[in-house]
Amino acid sequence: MKSKRNLYVLALGVFGITTTEFGVIGILPEITSSFNISIEKAGWLLSAFALIVALFGPFMLMALSSFKRKRLLIASLFIFAAANIISAYIGNFYGLLVVRMIPAFFHPVYWSIALSVAEKASASTDKSRAVSIIFSGLTLATVLGVPLATLMSDLFSWQSSFLLTAFINLVALAGVQLLLPDIEKETEASLTFNINILRSRYLWIGLCTAFFTIAAMYSTYGYMADFLKNITQMNGKQISIMLFMFGVVGIFGNKIAGKYMSRFPFQTTLIFLIFLAVIHLFIYYYGNSFVPMIWIIGFWGLIHSGGFLISNINVTSSVPGSSEFINSIFTSCGNFAVTAGTLWGGFWIAHFGIENIIGSSIITIILAVIMVFIRKMLMK
Repeated sequence: MKSKRNLYVLALGVFGITTTEFGVIGILPEITSSFNISIEKAGWLLSAFALIVALFGPFMLMALSSFKRKRLLIASLFIFAAANIISAYIGNFYGLLVVRMIPAFFHPVYWSIALSVAEKASASTDKSRAVSIIFSGLTLATVLGVPLATLMSDLFSWQSSFLLTAFINLVALAGVQLLLPDIEKETEASLTFNINILRSRYLWIGLCTAFFTIAAMYSTYGYMADFLKNITQMNGKQISIMLFMFGVVGIFGNKIAGKYMSRFPFQTTLIFLIFLAVIHLFIYYYGNSFVPMIWIIGFWGLIHSGGFLISNINVTSSVPGSSEFINSIFTSCGNFAVTAGTLWGGFWIAHFGIENIIGSSIITIILAVIMVFIRKMLMK
């Protein structure tokens, strides 16, 4: 597994499953209208998915530890594709919610294996760059997956966006099947050892830092389409373009984070959080201005994209041990943060209005900064 080609194949699968998870962000307004529900309730489609990942991540990996890794990757992508096809033909919101929760059980399985392969395929000094290749699949989902799903919904229907996502997962499945060699699994002893690392305070500080960071990102980003529609007064095509631009500049943000995180983890994390706070303040002051928001969204995408990578390195560098197990813990933490951030953002909207959504992110960013300094003090 030394070739970068294998990492890009795995990133293709990440693109597929992440588009499934976050593709609903751009079509929440349409789903809200179709089922005559509130935007906060429609947000359950994102938060419930993430909650399943958060609760069952490590347990799913251990339950399926006896299976070959490549077969698990293929099975996961097949389930994602099937769930998206079924979602396109469901006429009940709660039925749609249940069907979306099924592939969520296999999301952490794919992520954990992919990140583990990236970490094993590189020297310690290049680990961040290898991991950034896997996270490029997430960035690609932001660049193409989310805006394409939004565009399909605007041109045809929100159901067609699910069919598009199913197609993306099938393409990823074919790529993994045809191009990826077999992957050796980690030993049972390694998994047992890692259960003991849950006692490490460094791991928990890293997880808390990751939790508040990602929650801050998604408490606003999860309702980005609704904000642009109601506050900035953009139409469906314009929102699709904005989401596309958000993702394109995110490619560079992901690379920058991967470049500096290995050498300057504390400084990179702190600068990221400061910039994230500043961009949210700009969203608050210029959210109703069309042209300024175009520039703000560009810078927002550049900053936002590095958040998952930075959070992952903060967790995996906290303690040594089985990379699959640690990454399953991180995947659970990250998706629990997405759930909490989305619910927190929905709560903020219900009480203070969509125009004030950034308040939820600012509070959480402050908590993340506090955790960064606590981690710094402990490491001394």
